[in-house]
Amino acid sequence: MFRPTVPTNPTPTGAVIPLDARPTVSQEISEVAVTTPVPAAPAPSRPVVQLTPGALVALVGGGTAVVLVVGAVLVSMLLAVAVTAASVAVCAVVLRSLVTSYNRR
Repeated sequence: MFRPTVPTNPTPTGAVIPLDARPTVSQEISEVAVTTPVPAAPAPSRPVVQLTPGALVALVGGGTAVVLVVGAVLVSMLLAVAVTAASVAVCAVVLRSLVTSYNRR
């Protein structure tokens, strides 16, 4: 029940090939292999990048600057959201106080 069975299909395309088919003269001529010389692989056109110590320091410094700038932008956005949330909370408390004092009068 759990053993898979592979179906046998002698011709996956569904084409029926007769057993007595013999190649004709035109088929025999077209099957002759033509040998051609294989060209050598081309040399790489791009030079290999080599980092000097100065370039490596500049690369690390640039990466550090990008990380610091992105971090400062994200922190400032978080601070702006926090200040907005606090001001909305203060406004809500003031409005609630005004509504309750108006209802008591």
